[in-house]
Amino acid sequence: MSDVAHLKSLFRFYDDYPKKGIRFCDILPVLRDPLAFELLITNIINHIFTQTIPSLSEEEEEEKDLKQLEPGAVPFGSRKIDAVVGLDARGFLLGPAIAQRLGVGFVPVRKQGKLPGECVQAVYEKEYGQDIFEMQKDALAPGSRVLVVDDLIATGGSAKAAGDLIRQVGGKTVEYIFVVSLPFLKGEEQLDAKSYHLVECD
Repeated sequence: MSDVAHLKSLFRFYDDYPKKGIRFCDILPVLRDPLAFELLITNIINHIFTQTIPSLSEEEEEEKDLKQLEPGAVPFGSRKIDAVVGLDARGFLLGPAIAQRLGVGFVPVRKQGKLPGECVQAVYEKEYGQDIFEMQKDALAPGSRVLVVDDLIATGGSAKAAGDLIRQVGGKTVEYIFVVSLPFLKGEEQLDAKSYHLVECD
């Protein structure tokens, strides 16, 4: 069984939750299995190091200190991720682990009224209502290159709102990363950067 098939076999699905007509995909059983959770994080980190970071442009042209590399290896130079942003609430379960592996900070995007200090806001439509996301205004340094992490993309409203918040504070989203995509809802078309997911569900 492939990594993806194994992870998908652990998901649980709930019909008519949180309201009638919605089939809810629950990834929480993966977190109850430490080996499965490691498999999930390792697959995401592998994608980031082999696809995301190499695709970034150099921040500035400068003479590089050319170190001895393994045959076929490419130096990252100034290509790097500066922060990982996780969406309320399941993005909080994945984002810190990914940020720690990358050696960068984690920034939460939360529902309105949950963060102290001065915040920026973005309104978004969910498949079952409207909500407001917030991010602390000083959470990202201007020009930060950011990954957005969440468990699932459906209509794309919450991820799009996170991208709006990142722009408001002067950052740049380089990729949106999800465990699960529901491609029939076309949520990824709403986003301002490329996206990656491990599993597709219908």
